[in-house]
Amino acid sequence: MRIATFNANSIRSRIQVVLDWLTRNRPDILAIQETKVEDSEFPALAFKEAGFHAVFRGEKSYNGVAIVSKAEPADVSFGLDDGGPADETRLICARFGPVVVVNTYVPQGREIDHPMYRYKLDWFRRLKAFFGRRFTPETKLVWLGDMNVAPQAIDIHNAEAQANHVCHHVDVRRAFADAVAWGFVDVFRKHHPEPGQYTFFDYRTPKAVDRNMGW
Repeated sequence: MRIATFNANSIRSRIQVVLDWLTRNRPDILAIQETKVEDSEFPALAFKEAGFHAVFRGEKSYNGVAIVSKAEPADVSFGLDDGGPADETRLICARFGPVVVVNTYVPQGREIDHPMYRYKLDWFRRLKAFFGRRFTPETKLVWLGDMNVAPQAIDIHNAEAQANHVCHHVDVRRAFADAVAWGFVDVFRKHHPEPGQYTFFDYRTPKAVDRNMGW
């Protein structure tokens, strides 16, 4: 099974880029974050015409998650289920045969002293509890998405400069590590342990990809 993930930063703006990539690579599953579109405006027809199913939950201008797949998913659900804020536009869960996929768009946190940063730390705690209620470590479970955290110094081209960033502060790295410790393996780093390998490039950094200045 081939599974991919992509932060679209507006699926309507990136739809042709995504469709072209799907045509070339034909993954079984593509998880998308930051669709930034209400469900009524999601380009489901475009994916259907390309031969893919799509399940999604979004809102205008912010957040939004989707799973695009060759096979029709089962047991689709949205959001956290612990009685707190559900955040349905930040989490989507679906099953494909024996494999369960959880796609998350974790809160960014804004600033270290902002209430949303504390919310982010608590979100990881709630997510770990979600995994514990729904699954066991033996479940064939894939957790992917935009985690909004760089857990190791190797994940940033200049980690020292980002030590107090909401995506690399020691507190958020610990919160993420605690969630991972539930039973996950970082498959990207398992297969790419060497320096200079990144999963995110900030579009605000000039020629970030060409200069390999990633997160």
